[in-house]
Amino acid sequence: MDLPDPAEVRAFGTLLLDLDGTLVEIAPTPHTVVVPGLLPGLLARLARRLDGALAILTGRPLDDLDRLLAPVRLPAAAEHGLVLRRRADGEIETVPAPEPPAHWLRAAHALVARRPGTLLERKRAGFAVHARLAPEALPEIGRLLAGLVAEDPRFELLPAAMAFEVRPRGVDKGGALRSLMKEPPFVGRRPLFVGDDVTDLDAIAAARALGGWGFRMGEAVATPADLRSWLERIANG
Repeated sequence: MDLPDPAEVRAFGTLLLDLDGTLVEIAPTPHTVVVPGLLPGLLARLARRLDGALAILTGRPLDDLDRLLAPVRLPAAAEHGLVLRRRADGEIETVPAPEPPAHWLRAAHALVARRPGTLLERKRAGFAVHARLAPEALPEIGRLLAGLVAEDPRFELLPAAMAFEVRPRGVDKGGALRSLMKEPPFVGRRPLFVGDDVTDLDAIAAARALGGWGFRMGEAVATPADLRSWLERIANG
């Protein structure tokens, strides 16, 4: 499966892109990711070329996304769609969702404390435990979090790249993509989504169901650098 011709994207499309592992290379921890110096400018040019129809769909908190891409601010779905910003200068919407019980967080903190190299990432209505620096801890992380999530059907456990994430059911990037596509500047266009992880599969399916394109890294493009080169062709056309 090939990426569509940049001219077709410019004429009919909207771009909805994951961040980590897609626009930027994966780092050992979420806090050590390196954003290429030219990326914010490229995204600004793409947004202008597409009349604002460019959004980032990420599992990161919105403040984290804005910090990484500063000074550029874009429409976004953060925390897998729990937080939405439909326009670059628009209001921030938060989907109602339960918060994980306090004893779940205490258990996750205790695991991280006894497993050097693991990391707890707290989110508004969930959390992730990363193990890129301690891959041998992944089975223990999975067992612990699966046991916790089994206590409350409102939550689900999602395996990710060298991590496990606890999140509310019904909040995913697919729903965020469909919501964004209902309003300007996205409505009436064909969505193109690119992501790399299990958490991106819902958005890939949603983009295809809406008559657009959905790709997982490794299918049509190998690396974030390759994707950025293709995006340059769209921006410069």
